[in-house]
Amino acid sequence: MAKTNKKQRLGRGLDALLKSDHIQSAKDQGAEQIVGNILDIPIDRIRTNPYQPRTQFDKNALNELAASIRELGIIQPITVRKEGRNDFVVISGERRLRAAKLAGLERIPAYVRLANDREMLEMALVENLQREDLDPIEIALSFQRMIDELGLTQEEMSERVGKKRSTITNYLRLLRLNPIVQSGMRDGFIGMGHGRALINIDDPEIQLKIYRIVLKKQLSVRQTEELVRQYREGKILDVDETKKRAAKPAKVKQWEKDLRQRIHPKARIKWDGDYAGKVVLPFTSKEEWEKLMDFLSD
Repeated sequence: MAKTNKKQRLGRGLDALLKSDHIQSAKDQGAEQIVGNILDIPIDRIRTNPYQPRTQFDKNALNELAASIRELGIIQPITVRKEGRNDFVVISGERRLRAAKLAGLERIPAYVRLANDREMLEMALVENLQREDLDPIEIALSFQRMIDELGLTQEEMSERVGKKRSTITNYLRLLRLNPIVQSGMRDGFIGMGHGRALINIDDPEIQLKIYRIVLKKQLSVRQTEELVRQYREGKILDVDETKKRAAKPAKVKQWEKDLRQRIHPKARIKWDGDYAGKVVLPFTSKEEWEKLMDFLSD
């Protein structure tokens, strides 16, 4: 009832104010009669937000929300920006707008704001980051846009979205993952914990190989972390060798032990059976390299 009274107090001049293209800033005359009020706006006058960070909307969830809207109406108004003479752009609530269209509504309640493009982008990004159903890559992309398009530092983002800087950093690191791995996170095949483990592998191709193993074997986050650790420590020479290999004969194990004592503690013999395989002699410094060259020159 309060909403109806507010609109009545605005009087017949409301439509004229909404259609007035001179009201584009909160400082313009008449802006105070628009900003902050809940108004019923024709849906065909509202455009989606070109800065919307969310790119995927679950069809089933939209249909369920549309059914709820048909039954109960719009419980929470969307927020729009007035643009031009009689048009509006969604700042937040695009999911509700889409569902309202599916429900066949012609008008939708909305808060009206006046904001420039930079403010609009920031409001859309921050509003979306408060949602609990965003996938980790969507969140990471939103943070990256705040850096690229708003020029915000991680400290400034931390203040605006209420998250620790370390949390923001962890999300941003996910963007270094192989694009296929990122898609897997967006589709829910793996979680953020898996992604944080895989990002410790610099080579995108190796990331992808381990990702496929994670999917095939349905590895937990801890198992993924262990697989990554073994690869980084040289205990797995190639992730393809995670399949079962032929047992090393006692003599080969002794050769491997000798190599580790004489060359490097992580020296390794990959044994495929029938005297086929690989010998890996790692080095991590100039001294180790020279020692290895001396050994091979003997």
